[in-house]
Amino acid sequence: MVDSLIASRHGRSQLSRRRLLTHASLAAGGLMTGLLPRAVAAAVRVDITQGNVQPMPIALPDFLAGAPSETDIARNVTGIITGNLQRSGLFAPIDPRAFTERITNSDAVPGFADWRVINAQALVTGRITKQPDGRLKAEFRLWDVFAGQQLDGKQYFTTPDNWRRIAHIISDAIYERLTGEKGYFDSRIVFVDETGPKDRRVKRLAIMDQDGAGVRYLTRGDDLVLTPRFNPTTQEITYMSYGQGQPRVYLLNIETGQREIVGNFPGMTFAPRFSPDGQRVIMSLQQGSNSNLFVMDLRSKATTRLTDTPAIDTAPCYSPDSTRICFESDRGGTQQIYVMAASGGPAQRISFGEGHHSTPVWSPRGDYIAFTGQAREQFSIGILKPDGSGERILTEGFHNEGPTFAPNGRVLMYFSDPGAGPSLYTIDITGRNQLKVPTPSYASDPAWSPLLS
Repeated sequence: MVDSLIASRHGRSQLSRRRLLTHASLAAGGLMTGLLPRAVAAAVRVDITQGNVQPMPIALPDFLAGAPSETDIARNVTGIITGNLQRSGLFAPIDPRAFTERITNSDAVPGFADWRVINAQALVTGRITKQPDGRLKAEFRLWDVFAGQQLDGKQYFTTPDNWRRIAHIISDAIYERLTGEKGYFDSRIVFVDETGPKDRRVKRLAIMDQDGAGVRYLTRGDDLVLTPRFNPTTQEITYMSYGQGQPRVYLLNIETGQREIVGNFPGMTFAPRFSPDGQRVIMSLQQGSNSNLFVMDLRSKATTRLTDTPAIDTAPCYSPDSTRICFESDRGGTQQIYVMAASGGPAQRISFGEGHHSTPVWSPRGDYIAFTGQAREQFSIGILKPDGSGERILTEGFHNEGPTFAPNGRVLMYFSDPGAGPSLYTIDITGRNQLKVPTPSYASDPAWSPLLS
């Protein structure tokens, strides 16, 4: 029996992903007690290294319920998993009306011939049951239909109000088993919620699941807020707030609501970004007609200057290994992207495509830097490699801006404003699968969290 995996913090049940993934076991039932050898398991797999991926047909019958009271949760968990996999663009869930076998026992070996008939390459079966102590037990099995083998199976225990996170975690497990890469579904987005007339917009910090569910407001809208950034190691953000006309940078703990001022920074236009270890923030500060880059230790508040040029250096971002930073600068005459050592020193220009390049952000995998491009009166979201090669425009529009990477570096989110008001969108790094993210009202300045811990 897996131990309870719930930690209660400030009255809100939180599921520990790290403990959950450590203690999750193959689903009980006496079928298979280990994963298949790699050669067999590789029979079904999505190759996401190709530019044009054919989505994998996958069957996701509703999870079974241990009792009638769990039926709705079981159905909702299935719906979230289905939605996550479909939105990734890598999977094509099959219409349940095409199913020829009715799953009545999630522990039993399915009739693979029935699923081959409808061209399902993978099949997910699962069950939700309420335990005597009140917890929910969620279990699933992932099957390779054509090989007739189980690929994965795990079980999780949680409180009933955490069923949505369980669905995201199961989605990640399926995604990873079938693609070979980490998932990104058990993550959140912090963004700026915008309401009211265009000339009197109320801007509040808000947070939601990556699929747009569970929106929660973090500020009241009394002051203008801009450019939230996630700490890569904790559920903490920095953001800028304009109260009494002066920009202040705040640190906000999302779970506790505790907020502290990092400092007052006149002339700052972007909130700082965290270092990968979460111990420092890097920022640009305006001094006269130019701006330079600085790094601040969050414990000592000591600040170190990194650049000293007559240009405008701004929007810095660390590489995942902390050894380098990318930033935008007009030192060559136009806004372009540069890379230099994290300790300062000579900088190398890496963007040479058409027009301006700004707001660079390094992928968590380290393989790409995303940017906002501007050329021919169009705004675009693009990527290029840290050495400047492989520059590609993923999407263009009237006003696309502010890219942020998913935790696995596979997907970008950004905001686009055609004129009426901004909305959030996602796009794969291949330039495929552009989707609008549902939000209660206008939304801008997204920042993607790391996987929840």
